[in-house]
Amino acid sequence: MAEVIAQEKQGGKQKKKLIRVDMTPMVDLGFLLITFFMFTTNFTKPNVMDLGLPAKDPNTRPIETVIGDKNQITFILGKDNRVFYHQSNANDLNTSNLKETDFSGIKVSKIISEAYKNAPKPENFTVIIKPTDEANYKNFVDMLDNLAIAKKERYGVTDIKPWETKVYKELTQ
Repeated sequence: MAEVIAQEKQGGKQKKKLIRVDMTPMVDLGFLLITFFMFTTNFTKPNVMDLGLPAKDPNTRPIETVIGDKNQITFILGKDNRVFYHQSNANDLNTSNLKETDFSGIKVSKIISEAYKNAPKPENFTVIIKPTDEANYKNFVDMLDNLAIAKKERYGVTDIKPWETKVYKELTQ
């Protein structure tokens, strides 16, 4: 606590009083307040999207032979927010089959829904997302949002194939 210490000067009759304040209770109160607010605060948890990808198995067949060309739609995410899509295989894909769209409105969701309606086996319909090296993360998240809008839960994320890269580069140059 606070205490007053009387101290005499040696040369005169005047007594000088020094005041010393003990800060121990103030520090104790500060730590109590910090502890109280730490325990009563709700810490925000980061919003993380759970993206469970299976491990690569060398014995699996390519997805095109399992699903079929018309039971899938492939989206290629490119640079400058460009999005291309196709429903072709390696032999049929060319610059006229690889169509371009964008994320404005819900165009991608409509494309997915239209491809789903035209699929021979709708229960096997799969959306394949293939981001290029120039694509940005925002476009990938937008693509997943469009999948949620179209209510399609069956999708895959994979690398772009060399035959798709060739046609993609022809369109972007």
